[in-house]
Amino acid sequence: MGSARPAGAAPISKASYQMNPANRSEALREGLLDVQEGADLIMVKPAGAYLDIIRDLREATSLPIAAYQVSGEYAQLHAAAAQGWLDLRATRDETLLAIRRAGADVILTYFAEAYARDFAARG
Repeated sequence: MGSARPAGAAPISKASYQMNPANRSEALREGLLDVQEGADLIMVKPAGAYLDIIRDLREATSLPIAAYQVSGEYAQLHAAAAQGWLDLRATRDETLLAIRRAGADVILTYFAEAYARDFAARG
Protein backbone atom coordinates (compact mmCIF):
# COMPACT_ATOMS: atom_id res chain seq x y z
CA MET A 1 0.00 0.00 0.00
CA GLY A 2 2.65 2.55 0.96
CA SER A 3 2.53 5.99 2.49
CA ALA A 4 -0.68 7.96 2.90
CA ARG A 5 -1.09 10.35 -0.03
CA PRO A 6 -3.77 12.44 -1.70
CA ALA A 7 -6.14 10.59 -4.04
CA GLY A 8 -4.67 10.34 -7.51
CA ALA A 9 -1.16 11.22 -6.37
CA ALA A 10 1.74 9.11 -7.54
CA PRO A 11 3.19 6.62 -5.05
CA ILE A 12 6.04 7.99 -2.96
CA SER A 13 9.29 6.07 -3.00
CA LYS A 14 11.14 5.83 0.31
CA ALA A 15 14.32 6.32 -1.72
CA SER A 16 13.36 9.99 -2.05
CA TYR A 17 13.69 10.65 1.69
CA GLN A 18 15.70 7.81 3.23
CA MET A 19 19.47 7.70 3.41
CA ASN A 20 21.49 5.17 1.47
CA PRO A 21 21.96 2.31 3.97
CA ALA A 22 25.43 1.60 2.58
CA ASN A 23 26.67 5.14 3.28
CA ARG A 24 27.84 5.16 6.88
CA SER A 25 29.40 8.63 6.68
CA GLU A 26 26.12 10.13 5.43
CA ALA A 27 24.30 8.79 8.50
CA LEU A 28 26.89 10.32 10.83
CA ARG A 29 26.86 13.62 8.92
CA GLU A 30 23.05 13.82 9.02
CA GLY A 31 22.96 12.97 12.73
CA LEU A 32 25.50 15.67 13.56
CA LEU A 33 23.59 18.15 11.41
CA ASP A 34 20.50 17.38 13.51
CA VAL A 35 22.56 18.18 16.62
CA GLN A 36 23.68 21.52 15.12
CA GLU A 37 20.06 22.33 14.26
CA GLY A 38 19.04 21.93 17.92
CA ALA A 39 17.71 18.38 18.13
CA ASP A 40 16.82 17.14 21.62
CA LEU A 41 17.82 13.58 20.72
CA ILE A 42 18.89 11.51 17.74
CA MET A 43 16.66 8.66 16.54
CA VAL A 44 18.14 5.65 14.76
CA LYS A 45 15.92 3.08 13.06
CA PRO A 46 15.86 0.22 12.45
CA ALA A 47 18.06 -0.27 15.49
CA GLY A 48 19.35 -3.77 14.85
CA ALA A 49 20.62 -3.06 11.36
CA TYR A 50 22.34 0.16 12.39
CA LEU A 51 24.27 -0.73 15.54
CA ASP A 52 27.40 0.73 13.93
CA ILE A 53 25.61 4.04 13.36
CA ILE A 54 24.42 4.11 16.97
CA ARG A 55 28.03 3.57 18.08
CA ASP A 56 29.37 6.25 15.69
CA LEU A 57 26.84 8.78 16.96
CA ARG A 58 27.50 7.84 20.59
CA GLU A 59 31.20 8.57 20.07
CA ALA A 60 30.48 11.85 18.28
CA THR A 61 27.88 13.48 20.55
CA SER A 62 26.62 13.55 24.12
CA LEU A 63 23.04 14.06 22.95
CA PRO A 64 20.69 11.21 23.92
CA ILE A 65 20.35 8.51 21.29
CA ALA A 66 17.03 6.74 20.87
CA ALA A 67 17.04 3.46 18.97
CA TYR A 68 13.81 2.17 17.48
CA GLN A 69 13.53 -1.60 17.10
CA VAL A 70 10.94 -1.43 14.33
CA SER A 71 7.94 -3.70 13.79
CA GLY A 72 9.78 -5.69 11.11
CA GLU A 73 12.52 -6.66 13.56
CA TYR A 74 9.87 -7.68 16.09
CA ALA A 75 7.96 -9.70 13.48
CA GLN A 76 11.11 -11.45 12.25
CA LEU A 77 11.96 -12.67 15.74
CA HIS A 78 8.41 -13.87 16.34
CA ALA A 79 8.32 -15.68 12.98
CA ALA A 80 11.66 -17.40 13.64
CA ALA A 81 10.52 -18.43 17.14
CA ALA A 82 7.27 -19.81 15.73
CA GLN A 83 9.35 -22.06 13.45
CA GLY A 84 11.42 -23.23 16.43
CA TRP A 85 14.56 -21.60 15.06
CA LEU A 86 15.30 -19.52 18.16
CA ASP A 87 14.26 -18.91 21.74
CA LEU A 88 12.20 -15.72 21.59
CA ARG A 89 12.92 -14.44 25.10
CA ALA A 90 16.67 -15.10 24.93
CA THR A 91 16.96 -13.56 21.47
CA ARG A 92 14.83 -10.58 22.47
CA ASP A 93 17.08 -9.94 25.45
CA GLU A 94 20.24 -10.31 23.35
CA THR A 95 19.03 -7.90 20.66
CA LEU A 96 18.05 -5.30 23.26
CA LEU A 97 21.40 -5.72 25.00
CA ALA A 98 23.23 -5.23 21.69
CA ILE A 99 21.33 -2.00 21.05
CA ARG A 100 22.14 -0.73 24.54
CA ARG A 101 25.78 -1.82 24.26
CA ALA A 102 26.08 0.06 20.96
CA GLY A 103 25.26 3.24 22.87
CA ALA A 104 21.51 3.82 22.84
CA ASP A 105 20.17 5.73 25.82
CA VAL A 106 16.55 4.92 24.97
CA ILE A 107 15.19 1.85 23.20
CA LEU A 108 11.74 1.91 21.65
CA THR A 109 10.53 -1.64 21.02
CA TYR A 110 7.34 -3.61 20.61
CA PHE A 111 8.84 -5.95 23.22
CA ALA A 112 8.69 -3.23 25.91
CA GLU A 113 5.73 -4.56 27.89
CA ALA A 114 6.89 -8.20 27.87
CA TYR A 115 10.47 -7.21 28.65
CA ALA A 116 9.39 -5.02 31.58
CA ARG A 117 7.22 -7.82 32.95
CA ASP A 118 10.05 -10.38 32.65
CA PHE A 119 12.60 -7.95 34.09
CA ALA A 120 10.38 -7.23 37.13
CA ALA A 121 9.85 -10.97 37.69
CA ARG A 122 13.63 -11.52 37.88
CA GLY A 123 13.69 -9.44 41.04
